[in-house]
Amino acid sequence: MLSRLGSYGFWGMLILVKNIIITRMFYRSSRIIRSSFRIRGRQFINLGKGLTTGVDCRFDAFPKDKSTCLFFGNNVQVNDSVHIAAIESVTIGDRVLIASKVFISDHNHGFYGQDNIHTSPLIPPAQRDLSSCPITIGDDVWLGEFVAILPGVSIGKGTIIGAMSVVSKSIPEYCIAVGSPARVIKQYDFDQEKWVKV
Repeated sequence: MLSRLGSYGFWGMLILVKNIIITRMFYRSSRIIRSSFRIRGRQFINLGKGLTTGVDCRFDAFPKDKSTCLFFGNNVQVNDSVHIAAIESVTIGDRVLIASKVFISDHNHGFYGQDNIHTSPLIPPAQRDLSSCPITIGDDVWLGEFVAILPGVSIGKGTIIGAMSVVSKSIPEYCIAVGSPARVIKQYDFDQEKWVKV
């Protein structure tokens, strides 16, 4: 307890204790949910076991068919100011680490070529029909700071997405991808036991 007091300070410890109490009362399967935490459509979200969040996270689930559409694996760690939104399906694997200020959404306001449907730019964005495509994030993925994951993306097991990357296309497993749009720059070679340039 004294080591935590040294890390958090007196006021930080009080806030931590408050967050632990709230977690035990309302999110029993989670490790710790830090406030402020905004969740909309709770009945459509599976938080998994051992979820840890930072402050100011926002999870939204507004499914088209009134079934669970946001799935967390076990022991997922989500840091500060992360926004995850689902209307069709966002699935996050086990032991995924999500840095701060990450945005993940399976939908857009409007259609921009998906299924050869094109929304007119004369319709205000908030009035456009929502388009969607599922997102899957594999086990042991690490998403860096300020990453954006767009609809239809699948990220393979053990992959790292570098800070400030925009992932608009699927990334295979055991890779490092960076940039906007994100592209693979390294892949883990299990025979050599090292990351090699692609």
